[in-house]
Amino acid sequence: MTSSGVPLGLSWAASVAGAWVPAVPALEPLPTFNFAVEIDGLLVGGFTQVTGLESRLETEQYREGGVNGYVHTLPTGATPGNLTLRHGLTTSGALWNWHADAVAGRIQRRNGTILLLDRQQIPVMWWNFRNGLPVSWTGPEFSATGDQMGVEAIEIAHEGLTRPVLGQAAATGNTISQGVR
Repeated sequence: MTSSGVPLGLSWAASVAGAWVPAVPALEPLPTFNFAVEIDGLLVGGFTQVTGLESRLETEQYREGGVNGYVHTLPTGATPGNLTLRHGLTTSGALWNWHADAVAGRIQRRNGTILLLDRQQIPVMWWNFRNGLPVSWTGPEFSATGDQMGVEAIEIAHEGLTRPVLGQAAATGNTISQGVR
């Protein structure tokens, strides 16, 4: 609590200054079923799932001499998670060839973008990955007892994610248009 009795981390200044508008509806969450994947400028569409869109800040703890009430947590670097892209098996061998070339020592690192689309197929947010390397390819499972669609997956290690300013602006514009309806 602060000396004014307001809990730390809470600020009433926005509502006092008139910036808070109770009539504005809450922001709707964006659905995640509508997305596209672009790698090296080519729309590699048709993916049914993208996982691993994550980044973790690594830290270390430091105990300061004579201070027993807490431990300092210091950042040491960021670690991105590997992306896994899954889609229905087709006759295109693009993902297999990229991975097979890497296994054979012909390394081609590629940049890409995961685009989140709105209901009108317009990108509202996106994340770029850089210097992607296909570290794993998984093919379909075969079974004579079912009629499941074949799925292939490729796992991509990369050197980090960015969320471009233009993508953030598009998301903000979409947010504003949601409140204007």
